Amino acid sequence: MKFAKVAQKLALWAGSPKTFMGAIILIFLWGLSGPVFHFNDTWQLIINTSTTIITFLMVFLIQNTQNRDTDILHLKVDELLRVTKEAQNAMLGLEALDLKQLEALRKQYRQLGEGETISLDGTVVEENKKQDLNQC
Repeated sequence: MKFAKVAQKLALWAGSPKTFMGAIILIFLWGLSGPVFHFNDTWQLIINTSTTIITFLMVFLIQNTQNRDTDILHLKVDELLRVTKEAQNAMLGLEALDLKQLEALRKQYRQLGEGETISLDGTVVEENKKQDLNQC
């Protein structure tokens, strides 16, 4: 089985409510066992080591699933750009731009949308028209 498939299944399992409740129960049981072990260093080391190992492994698992989800999202947006006639096909290659170029592009798009707001019915109304409507 490929790592991606294993990571996807583990991520689904790790993110489930049952797993979360299981972790809470384990921590609760560990806390209850404190008096039995007189809250000694070994008792504390068990939880510290366990959580460190789990956290270390989860970082890689989360990163793998995040990369996969990001790739899927990019492909979906690329397809939408490809089929929309008004879209700029240059947007399909944004990954090659550096941070300054992306910020400049973001600024251009922000300026395009500055004079517009969205009304409650979902239609776009330009600010000038909106002010004229308020004066009537």
